[in-house]
Amino acid sequence: MYIKRSIEEKVLLLLGHFPAVAILGPRQTGKTTLVKELRKKLSKESIYLDLENPADAGALNHPVEFFRSVSHKTVIIDEIQRRPDLFPVLRVVIDNDRINGRFILLGSASPQLLFFSNETLAGRIIHLELTPFEYQEIRHISDFRDHWLKGGFPEPYILTDNYIRKEWFKSFLSAYFERDLRLLGLNTSSTNLQRLFQMITASQGGLLNVSNLANSLGVSAPTVTHAISFFERSFIVRLLQPWHANIGKRLVKSPKIYIRDSGIVNYLSGLSSYEDLLRHPMVGNLWEGYVIEDIINTLGDEYQFNFYRTADGAECDLLIFKGNNCIAAIDAKFTPQPKPTKSMAITMKDVKPIKAFYIVPECQAPYTISDNQLVATPWQITEIIRSFRENQAEKSV
Repeated sequence: MYIKRSIEEKVLLLLGHFPAVAILGPRQTGKTTLVKELRKKLSKESIYLDLENPADAGALNHPVEFFRSVSHKTVIIDEIQRRPDLFPVLRVVIDNDRINGRFILLGSASPQLLFFSNETLAGRIIHLELTPFEYQEIRHISDFRDHWLKGGFPEPYILTDNYIRKEWFKSFLSAYFERDLRLLGLNTSSTNLQRLFQMITASQGGLLNVSNLANSLGVSAPTVTHAISFFERSFIVRLLQPWHANIGKRLVKSPKIYIRDSGIVNYLSGLSSYEDLLRHPMVGNLWEGYVIEDIINTLGDEYQFNFYRTADGAECDLLIFKGNNCIAAIDAKFTPQPKPTKSMAITMKDVKPIKAFYIVPECQAPYTISDNQLVATPWQITEIIRSFRENQAEKSV
């Protein structure tokens, strides 16, 4: 069963205006499945090449000649990170015959790691990220408990056997540390990478302290920083940056670090049931990581995201900005009846968000608990913010 992805219409729209669209994201998020569905809706014929398939890779031994011979088709190239040498060729081919919708590139690394595409295809390519399933995409077939427990990678999400799901995550992470990161240019020991990743998991949502991590691993701080940058740019880790402003207070300057997929976190934490989640001593941190990731993935790059924390302990999990305006301040609370907090009051005074939200596991409909402070679920807040954006757009007309 194909589950429709939220970026599907955006990809089709952009193919009508740009020669190339890159769909990026971690392995196994469904990029190939998505593009197979998109092929049915393209306005012209397409050809699919998987660079992990020797026969397909061989077709690009002479790429200029090949691309010219199929100039009337949309060429889909999967696993593009295996051939960074193709990016200068793509620039030449596009400039010689600029046709919109000519290329769809699929890759498992960010534009920063696929640096050739930024250097040589500027103005010719648009990058989109395909994340693991957002809850909005699968809420018609499941509830948030499954999504939080299993994460959003399609295959483990649909598995019902816990043992098979554990084996999937084991295989996925092994390939990630031993093969994928090396292919992207990270040559650090896979054993050290796995140990570092486990440490990050154990401190989900904590402030990043590179020195402590380096001391625990027995490696240099630059080695840890370098590795984390690869984790981040291969879509597995998120660094959430702090909000800064001249408000006369000392604000925390270190980012918070999260493993992005809750399924990976739960696997590495030994959690295989929802009851295990509820009993975990860090259930609040696990809920926070799940909430923040789902909100950011659902709202996308039209917004900017930060957290707020002062040196004396006032904090807010997530701030959502549109330009210079703070749309929302958000605290994830794993409790059925949250109460207004001093930290949120300080945040609202300093940051001046339009609304403040306490995000809880279950809430039939958003309700107010204090002036401009609402209780909601993650998927309700994304709908509220989108509605607010539409109202603002109507007012500006």
